[in-house]
Amino acid sequence: MSSRSPSDDFRPRRPSPSSGGPRRPRRQTETNLAMGDQAPPAQESPAEAAPLPTFADLGLTPETLKAISDVGYEEPTPIQARTIPLMLAGKDVIAQAQTGTGKTAAYALPMLERIDREIRDPQALVLCPTRELAIQVAGAMHQLGRYHHATTLPIYGGQPIDRQLRALSHGVQIVVGTPGRIMDHMRRGTLDLSNVKMVALDEADEMLDMGFVEDIEFIFEAIPEERQTSLFSATIPPRITALARKYLHNPQRVSVSVSRVTVANTAQTAYELPGGNKFDGLTRILDVETPQSAIIFCRTKNETNELAERLGGAGYTAEAINGDLPQSTRDRVMRRFRDGQVDLLVATDVAARGLDIPDVSHVINYDIPTDPEAYVHRIGRTGRAGKTGEAITLVAPRERYTLRMIERVIGQQIIVKRLPTLADVAARRREAFKAALTGVLEEGNLGQELLIAESLSDQFDALDIAAAAIRMARGDVAQRLDEAAVTTLDGDAEGVEQGMTRLFIGAGRTAGIRPMDLVGAIANEAGIPGKSIGSIDIYDGFAFVEVPSADAQRVIQVMSNTNLRGKRVNVSIARPRDEMDGGPPPRRDRRR
Repeated sequence: MSSRSPSDDFRPRRPSPSSGGPRRPRRQTETNLAMGDQAPPAQESPAEAAPLPTFADLGLTPETLKAISDVGYEEPTPIQARTIPLMLAGKDVIAQAQTGTGKTAAYALPMLERIDREIRDPQALVLCPTRELAIQVAGAMHQLGRYHHATTLPIYGGQPIDRQLRALSHGVQIVVGTPGRIMDHMRRGTLDLSNVKMVALDEADEMLDMGFVEDIEFIFEAIPEERQTSLFSATIPPRITALARKYLHNPQRVSVSVSRVTVANTAQTAYELPGGNKFDGLTRILDVETPQSAIIFCRTKNETNELAERLGGAGYTAEAINGDLPQSTRDRVMRRFRDGQVDLLVATDVAARGLDIPDVSHVINYDIPTDPEAYVHRIGRTGRAGKTGEAITLVAPRERYTLRMIERVIGQQIIVKRLPTLADVAARRREAFKAALTGVLEEGNLGQELLIAESLSDQFDALDIAAAAIRMARGDVAQRLDEAAVTTLDGDAEGVEQGMTRLFIGAGRTAGIRPMDLVGAIANEAGIPGKSIGSIDIYDGFAFVEVPSADAQRVIQVMSNTNLRGKRVNVSIARPRDEMDGGPPPRRDRRR
């Protein structure tokens, strides 16, 4: 770590607000401007046209560079390249940048460099407008600060305060939180900000839009005046300028713009992964979408190698491309991808730059990009030369905020779909097989095969012969499906109405079961009104029916002793794997 001057360790100058009411902060400038007055322009950073340095050029310590390498970042974004040197030099900064341009690392890395490991009190404070952003920032701080051994705590409403109290009692060095919960701890006397020497306001314009200006002033009253303050905002309206005038000293101005680009020929969708099982969710999407050629984007180099290997083990033709590959290997991989020998190219953003591949049918964001420019760059790889394309993003529940942020920046809605179920995958495989079979029939030239069918026609029905041939042809697919090659996920249980329970019925279409049979049996034998019965799905060998949860056990008991179409059937609470047990259904009846 670079040498520190005595002024780096600031002493507390003010009492905590818990000991008294808010006091008006001393202004950092000699002129006495009112809140709404126009402040003089902040100093601009070097011209944006200058080439971007590497992380090693920014003056970061080996510990920080190692953490950056572990995370997989290969080069700084413009906001990072221009902000980090200023903050390492101790300057206050006003950074105008859209959410997702890499601004979190822009202030996080300098903060981590200046944390005193020996002091277990809060030394850095990050204020965020929402709990989602606070969680995201704290997670990034934890990853980037692993070799500095810095302790980071997110503080936000909606989480049990006892957990936060225990963490604060053990000592934390970086606090990331929303103004309301920060103030709550300050009033309780459980959060002392008197040793804070670095403050960052993230998405400052949104915080002011949400009415946090008085809360921010209250919090700043507890922080020493001799501090470094950075303000990050997508826009710099007059109220932001006024806030900067009050709390920043001679701020340096950095501005990075993001182009709003839309791709007319590309459909943009997202799939939410409730259980967080990203790989199995990806395989389901691949099986349903059946892309002709796809680029799958990952965040890190290591992840591209791991994902390509796992996809290969699951039967897909996939290869990785990243910055660690020698040029000869990159050329070989790209040649195989262009020639159709490889269907899936797993890449990082940096490795994908400069690639000219006109026939990419799908772009899949395995890791959602936190930089909207990266998102636009990625989806621009499909839908070229007048062709249509698909851009798919995998989203964990905690990443909903990032998805909304990307929508806001690109000015376009991304449609969120449910993850395909096992039945969806099975149905798509049947459709693909049927299409292939149709192609063979249309092509003709079945002389030898017709001789075999004719020799069997005296003993068996023609439809049975065709069905047996189909079973033999798709034996591998059917076996993989029966052996749960497609893993059940938490999302399979989604879709059941609140207050309803999904029941498994051990008989289906081949037994002549119809929706009216299930409704009639449940209504007559269990005494439940037909209008109270929910969705009914009927497959070849089984069925599902939703009933009120309060009546589920009674329905199971009654139905187990009732004949359906002259046959006793097994009835039980449905499990996610039940759709697998009866084989892939050819079609389904829905009743609402």
